[in-house]
Amino acid sequence: MLPVRKTKRAFYSADAGDGVFTPGKKRRRCLSSPASVSKAGPDLLDTIPDDLVVSILRRLASTSRCPADFINVLMTCKRLKSLATTPLVLSRLSRKAIAVKAQNWSEDAHRFLKRCVDAGSLEACYTLGMIRFYCLQNRGNGASLMAKAAISSYAPALYSLAVIQFNGSGGSKNDKDLRAGVALCARAAFLGHVDALRELGHCLQDGYGVPQNVSEGRRFLVQANARELAAVLSSGNEACSWLTLSQPQAPNQIRGCPLLSDFGCNVPAPEIHPANRFLADWFAVRGGDAPGDGLRLCSHGGCGRPETRKHEFRRCSVCGVVNYCSRACQALDWKLRHKIDCAPVEQDAAGGDGEGNVQVEGNGNGDNVLVPMS
Repeated sequence: MLPVRKTKRAFYSADAGDGVFTPGKKRRRCLSSPASVSKAGPDLLDTIPDDLVVSILRRLASTSRCPADFINVLMTCKRLKSLATTPLVLSRLSRKAIAVKAQNWSEDAHRFLKRCVDAGSLEACYTLGMIRFYCLQNRGNGASLMAKAAISSYAPALYSLAVIQFNGSGGSKNDKDLRAGVALCARAAFLGHVDALRELGHCLQDGYGVPQNVSEGRRFLVQANARELAAVLSSGNEACSWLTLSQPQAPNQIRGCPLLSDFGCNVPAPEIHPANRFLADWFAVRGGDAPGDGLRLCSHGGCGRPETRKHEFRRCSVCGVVNYCSRACQALDWKLRHKIDCAPVEQDAAGGDGEGNVQVEGNGNGDNVLVPMS
């Protein structure tokens, strides 16, 4: 028996002419109306040149208010993802766009920051440098990344390196270099960094690493207040609503940050840099607000820097409870909360000398003691 031969099904087509048979075709189901299909044209995004798209993405990257703004672009289409991950765009990412949360830290986040560093992002250099130096304890690589940003006159990196020099962080007590710290702080202050201005003012007033000059130090402190006021006034009407005349307040009803007492004003506390927020969250999640091994965190909540050796930070000479990585952090925390909480310690417990001079974890010359703020 011969096998059955399959043939194509044919049918009569009236439109094709008399007696003409054509092969049968399966009719496809149309999901849209013919009118809409005829009006649909090419994707307009495909008609925009790459250089124009990159220019738009650079602008978007520099003004991103959160990482989601940049991630949404990457999820739009393959073309935008490819163009958004070019060095021209990654180098312009804002500090908020690369604000990695400590709870979400992973190798992917580390790799992304490294890619931004390779693209030339100063924000990524500083952020990853702080993370590696203080959190991952890769001191040399973290300091080199911050130095890379400092060479390009990135003020926060200059100030962080100054704090490292003041404390000898990552080394021994003999590694302190006060003159180098003052020089870095002066460079950051020249660029308008408020904390550097305040730190330099206190150094001049106290003669710390530089010849004492009280009047010049006071001038730097007033300049820091003026820059802080200008930043608040230029930030919009919502921030200006905080600008009020200083009035006596109850101890538990502190509103804002009265750092502008020279001008009789109150303003909100300055915004915390994402790198400092990462440090604070990192140790809060992993160490319960302490880096471990008897090390302490800076008592200013917006700093997050930990000690790299025991007794690295200086304590308040009045209460001996709080400790700070710098005079700038002490000044800010004093105005925020410690002015209310600070109380003199017992003379016997603090090891006083009978004349009211309290030495807390010092070395005989006041090296580890911070004088009280006024």
